[in-house]
Amino acid sequence: MTAMILVHPPVAKACEPPAGITKLAGFLEANGVNCTLIDANLEGMFHILRSPVEAHDTWTKRAARNCVRNLKALHEWSIYKNLDRYSRAVMDLNRIIATHGLKTGAQLSLSDYRHKNLSPLKSDDLLWSAEHPEADPYHSFFSGRLPGIAEADTDGVVGFSLNYLSQALTTFSMIGYMRRELPGLRLVLGGGLVTSWCRRQGLRNKLAGLVDDVVSGPGEYTLLRILGKNLTVSGETAPQFSGLRTGEYLSPGLILPYAASSGCYWGRCSFCPEQAEGAGYHPVAPELAVTHLRRLEAASKPALFHLADNAVSPAFMESIIRERSARGASAAGEKSGVTPWYGFARITPHLSDPDFCAALAASGCVMLKLGVESADQDVLDSMRKGHDIETARLVLAALKGAGISTYVYLIFGTPQERETSARATLGFVTQESGHIDFLNLALFNLPIGSAEADLLETRPFFGGDLSLYTDFVHPLGWDRRRVRQFVEREFSRHPAVQKILRKQPPFFTSNHAPLFAVKERCT
Repeated sequence: MTAMILVHPPVAKACEPPAGITKLAGFLEANGVNCTLIDANLEGMFHILRSPVEAHDTWTKRAARNCVRNLKALHEWSIYKNLDRYSRAVMDLNRIIATHGLKTGAQLSLSDYRHKNLSPLKSDDLLWSAEHPEADPYHSFFSGRLPGIAEADTDGVVGFSLNYLSQALTTFSMIGYMRRELPGLRLVLGGGLVTSWCRRQGLRNKLAGLVDDVVSGPGEYTLLRILGKNLTVSGETAPQFSGLRTGEYLSPGLILPYAASSGCYWGRCSFCPEQAEGAGYHPVAPELAVTHLRRLEAASKPALFHLADNAVSPAFMESIIRERSARGASAAGEKSGVTPWYGFARITPHLSDPDFCAALAASGCVMLKLGVESADQDVLDSMRKGHDIETARLVLAALKGAGISTYVYLIFGTPQERETSARATLGFVTQESGHIDFLNLALFNLPIGSAEADLLETRPFFGGDLSLYTDFVHPLGWDRRRVRQFVEREFSRHPAVQKILRKQPPFFTSNHAPLFAVKERCT
């Protein structure tokens, strides 16, 4: 049987299986390819946590002493009842990770990797990492793990899924190590970040000799071609999680990611990176998607589903409600017959309906992430967000009334925003603070290649040839320095905002936030 290995590199949040390689594995397995999944992010994290720690201060010594206890605590529901206890456990684990990184000039955390001298936005630095894998903070892990790949029952094809900047330096270090030590393997590089980078002319040429294939966009059909396999199952397939160490993820039960679509069903927002990349919307039929969820539920008994769509469509929500309502009716008397779930949703009128939100809660929805972005209607209209701020108020109230937590995303410094607009957003949050459980505050970055970038005076932002964003001269004078000062010194210090921000789970943020919402249901 044809076979390959799929690798999810460090660093990403190790609280659930990776969505990318598990989706690929589901498709490839259905088409006769045996996949071995390696979550090097999870394994690498545990390798560091279990290694000796050079502790020279009280905090690091305490963190090392309590490491096993803290890991165990994050696998138990009780700690998600107490944010202070949870935060102490997470911060202590992160202390060990950060201390390990210092030896190689790396700024490591449970959710990120930055380097004092190297940038994932510079192709030369990535190639340097490939040439010097021993300099990577994860070298002691992958130099012991990767040689075993050559002995596995595969056809010598190894795919790396690179989705986040925090993974880039170590991904290239791992590839460089394998190219040097295991030259007979065919190395394939793909993933969301690689897809974005492939818009850059010349990138493939720079990777020549390092990787054998670069995959831009969805990789299912390209990998079949690389493996010399014919397509036998063309329909949408469920993700495949077998072989992963599902019991070790930092969560009190298995969280399963599932995406019922790629792209965004709205697809009209200005400054959307996917628009610049020409990505389309490709949904799974809602009835089939809920069938996938039901089968995954029966097979894996997850504690929580993470619906990883860019935005969960109304049609998918309605299908979840119908399927789970029917199942609940046949299981009368049970406290809960369905697995809780959360995901990202657009602000739409159907979410302002209290009855719909009540049905959504009954279907297992415990939290929705919402892109409110701004409280200035002119700003929203110029961004083509497709919602009005009054509907946003109704949505927040309806969701909160149904017992569904809200994770609100705001963005400051768009070309259309004025200081008065930002203050309107502050006013909105203070007024609606009782309906907002969590906040994500972001400063606007202008995507290179977006249509709007041609209308603005731009200038280099991060100084790397692989940067996806550019700085710009704000047409209304609301420049990045002033925006940052407003967010840090005024917005974030407002008592109503502070109360919300203090509830943010450190490092794991929106990935662990629903666990605090679901805890009562799971105890």
